[in-house]
Amino acid sequence: MRTQTKGKCKYCGKEYTKAYMLRHLNSCEKRRAVLNGEKGSKKCGYFELSIYGKYSKQYWLLIEIRDDATLKDLDSFLRDIWVECCGHLSSFEIEGVSYDVTPDEDSFWGEPAENMNHKLKTVLETGVKFSYEYDFGSTTELVIEVCGYREGFRKREKLTLLSRNNPLEYLCDECGEKKATVICTECLYDGCGFLCDECGEAHDCGEEMQLPICNSPRFGVCGYTGSEKYPDQFVPDCDSGK
Repeated sequence: MRTQTKGKCKYCGKEYTKAYMLRHLNSCEKRRAVLNGEKGSKKCGYFELSIYGKYSKQYWLLIEIRDDATLKDLDSFLRDIWVECCGHLSSFEIEGVSYDVTPDEDSFWGEPAENMNHKLKTVLETGVKFSYEYDFGSTTELVIEVCGYREGFRKREKLTLLSRNNPLEYLCDECGEKKATVICTECLYDGCGFLCDECGEAHDCGEEMQLPICNSPRFGVCGYTGSEKYPDQFVPDCDSGK
């Protein structure tokens, strides 16, 4: 049975599994204080989304996003934090409709996909579960669930990261003692290939076949080397001085 991963709450720093974190966010006193203290001249709606790897559920994100944000905004976030490596194509499928980053207008193969300029409030509602794919060759597949909706003052930022799983740790397959830092993409297909720094330098397949271990369901795939914008370890507000 696969171990459930924990993550930290953005507001108070407490650690929970994804399921418990969803419950906690609705009752977190520090979050409630932040929301009650917000001010503004306009209000809008916010969707709460749970995002996880289709085949690697131990990787997860919990976010809040304005309902006037677009699917393109959500796509950009997923690329930034989890999947972008070589500018591949991507697509959402919501209630049987595809929304592509660059839709093909040719209807030869059936109903053409929509673009990603649709605002979330026009395609989502609480309870909807939909999918996301990045790279139609070495595909990374995600599942996204709309877990909640609230109204509040309109913030400048469209999206807030509420929590994410703590980085997973792997033991080196060769020495069996040190923490693995890279994965050999050749050995990965044989169910091994996790290497520490020292074993990686001496590994038979060569360092050119190695990719860094990242906190993402796409690690070890294509040329993915991690996010340039988001650290692997999520830092709560209480630890960052906010």
